[in-house]
This record gives sequence, structure tokens and C-alpha cells, in this order.
Amino acid sequence: MKLSRKVPLNALRVFEAVARHRGFSRAAEELGMTQTAVSYQIKLLEEHVGEQLFLRQPRQIVNTETAERMLPPVAKAFELLNEAVASARQVSNQTLEIHSSPTFASHWLARNLGGFQLAHPHIAVRLLRVSKITDFNRDPADISVRWGVGPWPDHDCHLVGRFTYAPMLSPALAESIGGIEKPADLLKLPIIGAQQDSWLKWFAAMGETAPDLSGHTRHNYVEQDLCGNAALAGQGVAILNHVFYAEDLASGRLIAPFNQRCSDDIGIWLVHPQNRRNIPKIKAFREWTLGAVSADMHRTEPAAPPASGS
Repeated sequence: MKLSRKVPLNALRVFEAVARHRGFSRAAEELGMTQTAVSYQIKLLEEHVGEQLFLRQPRQIVNTETAERMLPPVAKAFELLNEAVASARQVSNQTLEIHSSPTFASHWLARNLGGFQLAHPHIAVRLLRVSKITDFNRDPADISVRWGVGPWPDHDCHLVGRFTYAPMLSPALAESIGGIEKPADLLKLPIIGAQQDSWLKWFAAMGETAPDLSGHTRHNYVEQDLCGNAALAGQGVAILNHVFYAEDLASGRLIAPFNQRCSDDIGIWLVHPQNRRNIPKIKAFREWTLGAVSADMHRTEPAAPPASGS
């Protein structure tokens, strides 16, 4: 049997107010109800209990002995319920759930979230890698990190950055064909994620004719972190963002033979419902992320090529 059928909670809430105020009118005012509605709830409760709870005397309401026995535990019960709701609300307010595109989650957020938590130690973070678009009406996310061409309607969208990219591979793989001297040399090796548009955009930016990559189907990955792992393992050449693989480039685990600027309209965005823009935990994460990524891009993005004739 459902609790609502066993215990008339609405009537008990009305009872507690009437018994405390010793009057229907003040209880009705506190609860935002009419006196008629208050009287009806008390009648339902008296029928449920099987005892009269109040003596209706001229100009006053007197609690019966039964009402006096009921009032302390009922008041305590509602106090406990209020504490439970307040506790749940506090936990919800202090836990930030982030849904992020996989590569940004694993190759940037997971490595840098410690800085956010040091700055905001009262906010707990729950980070989920997701490939699908977050539905804020269904999913419990507070904020989404989305990879794509934004902004999107009916949301607050903040561009984090459009990152440069280039083909990257392990030094050993490059040496296996005597080194990489020109873009065409890359085609001698397995191309990882060959179906991605960024490959054709990169060859076009290099002034090269678009190659036929239809035969490169062995590593048909979509997510960049999978492409990067395959490249680190020496399985082929992947086109990767500098900001995510700066440490691998600096350590020599990966090389980028043509490390010039190349980017497109795709970027990383922070997305959340418009009515949540001023929630403190969301505002704090948004401001921290925009600042931290901007600083990281200044450190990791390759320098622009010198102007012609300089």
C-alpha cells in the first residue's frame, strides 16, 4: 500500500498548523489555503483517526487530548522531512555534474579539474564522458561540454575554443618509411579516422589535392582519444588537436611533421539551460574553464607562420 494512502500527509500538515496556532484562520493564512479547505482537511483526518481533534468554541479552537498527544510527534516528523529535503537540496547544489565529449573529458578536464576543485573546494564534481547530446530535461547534467559547430538554440552556449590540429604519429612509425618530408608521405602509412572531414581540410590547407582515403578502413575511429591512442601505439597517423596532445609532442612520444596552424568551425562549447546561467556552481565552472583553456591554448597552440617576405 502506498504511504499516501496509509498516512494523510496533507491533512497532517494542516493539523500541525491548526494545533500550533490554535485557530483555523491563522493556519489557513500560513498555508495559503481557505478556511473551508482547512476545515475539510481536519474533517478527513478526524475520520481517519476516529477521534475529534478540536473543540470548536466561540472565538477559539481548543485542542482535544488526542490532538495534544499527536502534535509533538507530528511536528517532529515534519521537522525531519524539512531537514531531509534541505540536506538533499544542499548536496544537489554542491555537486556539479558535467557531461563532456570524450576527448575533452579525458585529455583536458580530467587533467585540469584539480585546479577548479582547489579554487572551489566546496563543490564536488561528477564527470561523465558522453558521446550523445545532453538532454537537460531528462539527463541530470548541470552543464555539458559539446564538440561541434554551435551555438545551439534555446541554450546558453559559450565557445571555449577552436583548436588547431595536424597529423601526428609516433617517431618510430615515421622512421619505418625513412621519415616524413612531404604530405604525400603520410599516405604510405595507415590513416587513422580517415573518414573525418579534418583530413581533407588539412590537405587542402597544405595546398595538396584531396587524396583518396577510402582504402584506409582499418582504424575507422570517430572519437579523437581513440585515434590518439592508436597513434601513440604506432598503428598509424591520426589528425589530432595540439591542445590535447601537447605533452605527447613535448616528450617526443608523438611528432607533428607539419606543425602549422590548421583549424575549422568546429569548437568546444560549454552548454547549459538559459535559466541556470546564474547558478553559482555553474557560473564558477564556466568562468574557470574559459580562463583555464584560454591560458592552455596560449601555451600549446603552434605559433603562426611568419608573414611572407619577413
